[in-house]
Amino acid sequence: MSEDLFKALADPTRRRILDELVERDGQTLFEICTRLVTKHGLGLSRQAVSQHLAVLESAGLVRSRREGRYKFHDLNTQPLELIVTRWLRPGTAETPEDTS
Repeated sequence: MSEDLFKALADPTRRRILDELVERDGQTLFEICTRLVTKHGLGLSRQAVSQHLAVLESAGLVRSRREGRYKFHDLNTQPLELIVTRWLRPGTAETPEDTS
């Protein structure tokens, strides 16, 4: 799981998406695309943003939920908290042993 998390965080566009969800959680794909264009000058297609969201979701950083015909994206900080706890507060959370 840590590999997916670090891979997701490695991309600057995905970090900007997370920044936008920190500022305003529960956005639709359209809202995220609009904010990326207006605030960051990123003219990405909806498909490209959707692919970035899929990577973030597979890493556990974003959760999506449907309400009617809309799909909302919410930030999930739990994977980040597990990483922080692992190295900054060892012994306070279960840390899986590295098997590599």
